[in-house]
Amino acid sequence: MFGGGGGMDPRKLQQMMEQMGIDMEDIDAEEVIIRTPDEELVFTDAEVQLMAAQGQKTYQVVGEPESRPRDGESTAESEASETTEGDAGDDADESSDESGPVTISEGDIELVAMRAGVDEETARQALEDNGGDLADAVDQLE
Repeated sequence: MFGGGGGMDPRKLQQMMEQMGIDMEDIDAEEVIIRTPDEELVFTDAEVQLMAAQGQKTYQVVGEPESRPRDGESTAESEASETTEGDAGDDADESSDESGPVTISEGDIELVAMRAGVDEETARQALEDNGGDLADAVDQLE
């Protein structure tokens, strides 16, 4: 959090913070989402620090967020994603023998592309290869 510390030794800075009753710890966060009435700010691979002092906890998030609008579409995408995941469990045998095409939503493609850091065509192919399973598609691409 105190990168460089103005030339102060990081260990000395840590000792001073402990003397003042300030505890800091890094949090191994995979994703941070901040929701406002108009948008969602999604941080992937963000650095998150927790600072506890005088009974208060402060979280610091460092990273570059992706901005998503919060209109009816994002809720529909979430529901479609949940439905696809739920249905995948029921139809797992059918999709594994490739008896029919798997329906993949644009929201799922965007989610896999963002999460794996690839273009949408690559994300679509990974979803098709994995029968529409989001987690497996991301695992394949990472």
